[in-house]
Amino acid sequence: MKELLSEILHVSAPAAEMGEVATYIPELSRARREDFGICTVSESGEVCGVGDYKKPFTMQSIVKPIILLAALMDKGMETVRALVGVEATGKPFDSFNYSDLALTGDHINPMVNTGAIALCTLIRGESYEKKFLRLIKLVRALAKNPDIGIDERVYLSERQTGNKNRALAYLLKAYGLINCDAEEVVDLYFRACSIRVSCEDLARIALVFASHGCDPETGERLFPAEYAKYVNAMLTICGMYDGSGEFALNVGVPAKSGVGGGIMAIVPSGMGIGIYSPSLNKKGNSCAGIKAMEELSKRLGLSIF
Repeated sequence: MKELLSEILHVSAPAAEMGEVATYIPELSRARREDFGICTVSESGEVCGVGDYKKPFTMQSIVKPIILLAALMDKGMETVRALVGVEATGKPFDSFNYSDLALTGDHINPMVNTGAIALCTLIRGESYEKKFLRLIKLVRALAKNPDIGIDERVYLSERQTGNKNRALAYLLKAYGLINCDAEEVVDLYFRACSIRVSCEDLARIALVFASHGCDPETGERLFPAEYAKYVNAMLTICGMYDGSGEFALNVGVPAKSGVGGGIMAIVPSGMGIGIYSPSLNKKGNSCAGIKAMEELSKRLGLSIF
């Protein structure tokens, strides 16, 4: 596997030249476009990584499936379905114009910013500080890494410049989809996006989803299988922003990307994949990461379709 990953790293790296690192969050602009790492974790727990697979980066939108999972675990499927829909929006992840009519939960899903911000209100906790602690503990448990924390500089950068996400939170409040303090919930979202992980962390999280909520090494159930099914379905439909259809066609596995350059891919046959390459295409997905996933899918026959 390591030989294959090394070859794919070499073949895919030039694709980074086709994109640029994110700059709308100023701290993300410090990323090195040439950084590139790939890691896989098998059902037996075997870790295989190449390149910069241990280098930390922020989850950004890759935290959205974890927010969805926490909401499902804490409030149940019925409550989640009442707040957000499940259909792809066909709009950019930070879009305002989901509908020409009044905004309702059916117009958004958990993988766009509006939906993820709304779901933050369902996470268990008496305060937003406790809600965040609940969320980051869940990330640590899924990744088997108690040292996962947040990148304070990225968090502060997001808080200082994230006015569009603030506007989305106030939009949710204006239409009655949330009734809490909009500033508090959006601050939780900024913190969540600033959680720092490595490719190996993402691969381990993905493996739990691939194993229907179980730790395949110990057999311990971390969350109900029906919640894994829910999250995996959402990632297949809209996990790669408005490039999800093309990704489903060319790669064919549930996955989530983030503007920090990461991709978390779930192979239902029993593998988790984490990729980091911060050069992004116009849809916000990692250029080299997409190329690497296409190569992996083709060579290993990963597509579920």
